[in-house]
Amino acid sequence: MAGATAPRAAAGHARLDSLTGLRFWAALAVVLYHLSRQAGQLPWISDVTWYGRSGVTFFFVLSGFVLAWTYDGKVVPAIVFFWRRFARIWPLLAASVLASVAVWYALGTDFSLRGTAATLGLVNAWVPDHAYLSGGNPAAWSLSDEAWFYLIFPLLLAMPLMRSARGRMVIVVAVCAASLAAWLSGALITDSLVRVWALDYFPPTRTLQFVLGVAAGLAVKRGWRPAGGLRVAVLAVLAWHLALIPWSHAVPDSLWYSPYSASQLLSAPIFALLVAAAAAADIEGRRTTLAGPAMVRLGQWSFAWYLFHEIVLRALAGVYGKPVGRIETAGFWAATLLLSLAVAAIAYHCVEHPLERLLRRRGPGGSVRSRAAHAVTQEPGAYPPGAHTHSSSQRQATEKKSVQ
Repeated sequence: MAGATAPRAAAGHARLDSLTGLRFWAALAVVLYHLSRQAGQLPWISDVTWYGRSGVTFFFVLSGFVLAWTYDGKVVPAIVFFWRRFARIWPLLAASVLASVAVWYALGTDFSLRGTAATLGLVNAWVPDHAYLSGGNPAAWSLSDEAWFYLIFPLLLAMPLMRSARGRMVIVVAVCAASLAAWLSGALITDSLVRVWALDYFPPTRTLQFVLGVAAGLAVKRGWRPAGGLRVAVLAVLAWHLALIPWSHAVPDSLWYSPYSASQLLSAPIFALLVAAAAAADIEGRRTTLAGPAMVRLGQWSFAWYLFHEIVLRALAGVYGKPVGRIETAGFWAATLLLSLAVAAIAYHCVEHPLERLLRRRGPGGSVRSRAAHAVTQEPGAYPPGAHTHSSSQRQATEKKSVQ
């Protein structure tokens, strides 16, 4: 993580809109991953996005980064912090689960009531059972991990090692080593379901990525800048995913040393570099295409797109069947992309955004003063998708008290 340092004060006057734009591309990688796996492959695109589920790893890193950026140096009552996180993710989760169950019911597909309840309770990722991991809404397992991250975040922020550059470097090295060890441990797990659960779903395993994001967020907040800038970080991400192509052709996904788990466990450092570089560009006032109005809007829809795209894909496949042939597959892809993105836009404007605002106003910390503050700005969100990524100084100016 060698790089330049800049005055900490510079970090206090930036809107991190490039991070919102990045969220769209991460969500798109996940969408294309599901299309390739469930609706047929397209040349080149499917090769690059065959392991696009790594977009979830990006979101976990981003979540830690944004929360660290937002809450560093602030004192917020625990009940207020947890309520904000609930308001951020649960209303849209509930709406997506309702839509998913409705589609399953309409198609005559069995679904698990226990798994659905576990999903709504944000605990389904803790159980190595397919009925739980895909219950309610298959995409929603990651929110179970996010809920765990929220619980431990105040403790992470208070760790002495997080307070110094040397301590954060120790954490980064330890996290990278632990991620490699976790992937190698797959050789010891013979049950494929247990292996996939332990490496790809289990919240403590995924915590490594969140911790890396927290460390990167604090480093950037205190003036660290990654060497090479945003262009180098983007090229590193592309090079990593291109390197997975020959690997995937040589090793079946069912084997522990395939790129399937490696693409998710080993990509976190590259994504941390990307997030830090994009944030640095915004802090330093450098214009990026990621921060344009259209990209920011697409990024705001990305949480809903992530939660609803597989439901739309499943509904179209159930009604029209799985496409056959390259032209039909391309048409199915296009229809799924456009329709799911339209559903995501509606869900954001009609469910996610208004219900988050309503719950924040009515819940703990929802005083008249905080309502006025909310009208001006929102804190960055949590899961993948935070709604907005504004600077901490804006929030500090509108809150009387500023989770350390």
